[in-house]
Amino acid sequence: MWVAILLIFAVGFILVLRHQSDPTKNAPPRRGAGGTVTLTTITAKKGDIGVYIDAIGTVTPVYTASITSQVNGIITEVHYREGQIVKKGDPLVEIDSRPYRATLLQAQGTLERDENVLAQAKMDLARYRDAWAKSAIPKQTLDDQEKLVLQDEGTVKLDQGAVQYDQIQVDYCHITSPITGKVGLRLVDPGNVVQASGTNPLAVVTQLQPMTVIFTIPEDSLGEVQPHLRQKAALTVTAFDRGGQKQIGSGTLLTLDNQIDTTTGTVKARSVFNNRDNALYPNQFVNTRLLVDTQHNATLIPASAVQHNGASAFVYVIDGDNVAHMRSVKSGVTDGDTTAVTGIDPGNVLANSSFDKLQDKSKVAVSKEPPPASTSGSNAP
Repeated sequence: MWVAILLIFAVGFILVLRHQSDPTKNAPPRRGAGGTVTLTTITAKKGDIGVYIDAIGTVTPVYTASITSQVNGIITEVHYREGQIVKKGDPLVEIDSRPYRATLLQAQGTLERDENVLAQAKMDLARYRDAWAKSAIPKQTLDDQEKLVLQDEGTVKLDQGAVQYDQIQVDYCHITSPITGKVGLRLVDPGNVVQASGTNPLAVVTQLQPMTVIFTIPEDSLGEVQPHLRQKAALTVTAFDRGGQKQIGSGTLLTLDNQIDTTTGTVKARSVFNNRDNALYPNQFVNTRLLVDTQHNATLIPASAVQHNGASAFVYVIDGDNVAHMRSVKSGVTDGDTTAVTGIDPGNVLANSSFDKLQDKSKVAVSKEPPPASTSGSNAP
């Protein structure tokens, strides 16, 4: 009985070994060996492609004016409307100026009195000089009168300063916009009492045109950007919406910050946009693309035509006999769906679908129909 059991185990062991040694068992099917592969093609072209630095930016106004009161008083009028576009010099807020006008009037009266006192002292000085020339008065009297004139001149200057100061206080009661821009929400109402030491703004005006966008670039990219800035070359910056799909505006790089942020290894950059359509809004987050260079006469193909096997990249070149040949390529700059490659020539016809069925030297049939979404971007192993 034990002999029979041992024979059964031996026979089973031999069958297992034969099954494992058969190379046709459990082997993956060879793709493309079943016949002609139907696919779509594209043609490699020669053209220019941009080298970009992509970053997230923040829309930052050139000027933002938070206007506070410089005097104490009661607000009598609010001229602006919420969201109004105002020009430089347009009235915004009126503060009761009557106390300051009264003080100004007193200072003007004091100035007029002291100016007349000075005029009288100068007339006396002229008489004393004539009298001293005729030896009618001692020299000391003439000297005293000259110093008296100088004292009166100083008094007049003090009065002029007081008048100018009081005039400024009156002017502070009439608040105008220091820039052209958009006024925010209303912050005060007529009847409110404001203080010169207060920190709450009476109005906030933000310039919308032009507008700037601040973004960061890696410190490793400084070598690409700085030579253009030293040559005063205009580098184009394109702003896209938060999703990176819709272009909002196009501007130019203005300048770089004066130091690198050591915590992030990046440096801030400021770009300027004319923003004529007001598409860029203050503090808005945008995606930016900085064009730092343009490669000319590059071989361009859709990125979907490039397949990867580990670290290597390749394409399928279709010859005149409708046979696919695997060709190694080196990918370069990518701009959207377009990639610059080396290893093929402009004019080469490349496979752009059915990669799950293709292999080297597969027979192919070119279809004009768009490829199914499930096979158009598959990578061959």
